[in-house]
Amino acid sequence: MPSPPCSREASGRSCLHGCCLHGGASSSSTYGASSTPKSREKVNMFRYDFTLAISSSLHPNTQFTNHESLPSLHEAFSSFTKSFPQFSQTDQSDLIRAHQYYHLTLSNHVCFDYIGHCLFSYSQSQQQTQYNSSSSQIPSTSSSSSPPPPQLLHSQEPLFFDISYKSVNLHTQVLYGGQESELELQMRKRIMDYMNISESDYSMVFTANQSSAFKLLADSYPFRNNPSLLTVYDYKNEAVDVMKESSKKKGGRIMSAEFSWPNMRIRSRKLRRRIGKGNQTRKKQRGLFVFPLQSRVTGVRYSYMWMSIAQENGWHVLLDACSLGPKDMDSLGLSLFKPDFLICSFFKVFGENPSGFGCLFVKKSSASVLKDPTFASSTGIVSLVPASKRSEFSEEYSISMDMETDRKQSKFETSKSHESEEVSLKKKEHLVSEITEFDGEESDQSVKSDNSAITCKGLDHADSLGLVLISRRARYLINWLVNALMSLQHPHSQYGHQLVRIYGPKIEFDRGPSLAFNVFDWKGEKIDPLIVQKLADRNNISLSYGILNHILFSDKHEQERETKLEKCASDQVEGSSSEGISVLTAALGLLTNFEDIYRLWVFVSRFLDADFVEKERWRYMALNQRTVEI
Repeated sequence: MPSPPCSREASGRSCLHGCCLHGGASSSSTYGASSTPKSREKVNMFRYDFTLAISSSLHPNTQFTNHESLPSLHEAFSSFTKSFPQFSQTDQSDLIRAHQYYHLTLSNHVCFDYIGHCLFSYSQSQQQTQYNSSSSQIPSTSSSSSPPPPQLLHSQEPLFFDISYKSVNLHTQVLYGGQESELELQMRKRIMDYMNISESDYSMVFTANQSSAFKLLADSYPFRNNPSLLTVYDYKNEAVDVMKESSKKKGGRIMSAEFSWPNMRIRSRKLRRRIGKGNQTRKKQRGLFVFPLQSRVTGVRYSYMWMSIAQENGWHVLLDACSLGPKDMDSLGLSLFKPDFLICSFFKVFGENPSGFGCLFVKKSSASVLKDPTFASSTGIVSLVPASKRSEFSEEYSISMDMETDRKQSKFETSKSHESEEVSLKKKEHLVSEITEFDGEESDQSVKSDNSAITCKGLDHADSLGLVLISRRARYLINWLVNALMSLQHPHSQYGHQLVRIYGPKIEFDRGPSLAFNVFDWKGEKIDPLIVQKLADRNNISLSYGILNHILFSDKHEQERETKLEKCASDQVEGSSSEGISVLTAALGLLTNFEDIYRLWVFVSRFLDADFVEKERWRYMALNQRTVEI
C-alpha cells in the first residue's frame, strides 16, 4: 500500500486531515514527525496569510446589504484568482467537467446535494445510450471539442447495471465468499484499488445502499457480548439510526459524542471518557465505535487518532467513509489506522443518476467477530447483474450463486435444516444496461464482452486529478463561499443582523468541503430551511437538508434562543420536527467550479429583500395558476 500523503509531507507542513488529537484540529506534527518552533511558526504564518487572502477575495467590498450590489461573475472571479493565483493549476477539473459532464452546463443545474463517489461520466452514459438505441441520428460527442447539442439531454437514461438481492447472511459471505460474476470481480478490484484498500487485508460485500450496509453489520455484530455502540455524528444520520435500532434489539447501549455550539467541535474530554469508560480488564468487550473522518453536513474534520484511541481501549472500529471526498482514502494510511469495518457508497452519474450501491469492507482478521443473525439470511446483500443477460441469465445466475453459498454455509451450519438454507431470491426491478468500456477517441466502438475491463470514468477522473489537487481546489472554493455568505447583512438593521449563519468552522484552512447554514430575515428570525431549499430548487440549485444534534451549549441563553427559533420554524411547516437544529447543507465535489458557488451566493443574497419569499409565492401562482405553499 502506498504511503499516505500525510507521512510523505511530514516535516514542516501541517497535515490537512487533522492527524493529532485536539478536538479535530491539526498540528504541524504528523504521524510522529518532529516539529520545531520555526516550522510551526511557518505553518501558522501560512494559514494566517490564507485567511487574509480569503477575506480580501471580495475586494473592494466586505459587506453587502443589497443583492443588486453584488459584483458580476466576471468581477468576482477576477478578485478570486488575484487572491489565489494557484487556483488556475486546478483547471484540469474544469476540462473534465466541460467534456465529460456537459449536462451540468446545458441544464444550467448546480448540484450541492451529492455525497459519495461517481462511477461513470455523463459522456460515457450517453455513448452507452447511443449503442443501446443504435440511433444514427445522435452524433458522437466523444471526440468533440465542445459540448453536444441539447437534444442529447432528452435521450433515454442508461443504468449500466442492475442489482439483484441475495439470500445469504453476512457472516457466511465474508468468511466463505460466493460465486462472483466477471462484472462483480472487476468492479470489486476497481473499487478496492480506488479506495486504496488491500484485498489481502479486507473482504468486500456489495450492499443495496448505505443504510443496508449499516444494518447488515449491526445485525451480525455481537452486541450482547460487546454491548456498547458509540457514534461520532453532529447530525441526524438515518443509516446510523438504523444501526442503533438493530443494536437496541440485541441489548446494545447507545452512546454519542457531543459537540460544542456553534463551531461543532468534538467535546474531547467527554469522548475520551466514553471511549475509556469501564474496567480496563474488560476492554475486549467494549463494543463498536462508529467514526467518520469529517462531518458531511458541517465540514468539521476529526482526528485520525480517535480510531487509535478506541482500538487501544478494546473497541472495534467502523470507519464511515461515505462522507469522504474523492481520493480522501489516499490520506488514511491504513497501514497505521486499520479499522475493523469500513462503509462507503457509490452512485452512477453525478448530477444525473444517484442510484448505485454501498460497500461494506470487513478486515479479515476481524471477520470472526461477526455472528449469524437470529434469522436465516441478511437483507441487503446484493449482486451486480449485467443487463444484456438479465432476462435469460438473472434467474439462473442468482440460483446457482445461492446454491454455491448454501454449499459453503453447510460446512459450518450442519445443525440447520435444509429448508432454512433454500434460496428466496428478492428482485429489485430497475432499468438495466451493461457496464461497457468506451474509448473517448472511437465513437463507433462496439460493446465489449463480459471479459473486457470495466471502465469507470468517474473513478478514473478522480484518480487523474489526485488528492492534492482535489483538496486544494475544494479549500479555495469552500472558504470563499463561507466568506461570501458571511458578507451579506440586512440593511437598516438596528442590531446589524447577518443574513446567513454558519454552523461549524467558518474560514479555516482545514475545514471540509461541506457547509451547514441557515438564512435569517431582517428581524433575526430563521427562515425555515425547507422553504429556502424549495426556492433554491426553483432556481436550479440543489441543496440538502439536515438536522444537527448532540449539541452541548455553553450558554444557557443561547440554547434557549436556538430552541425558540427552531420551534418557530417547525411550526411554520407541517410535519417538521423540532428535534435538533434544522439546517441547509451544501457539499462541494471535484466538479464544483467557481460559477457554482457564485450562483449560490447570488441566490441567498436575494433574501436581503424583505419581500423576496412573498414575491416568489405570487410569481409561482401567476405562472402555474394555482396556489401552492412554499
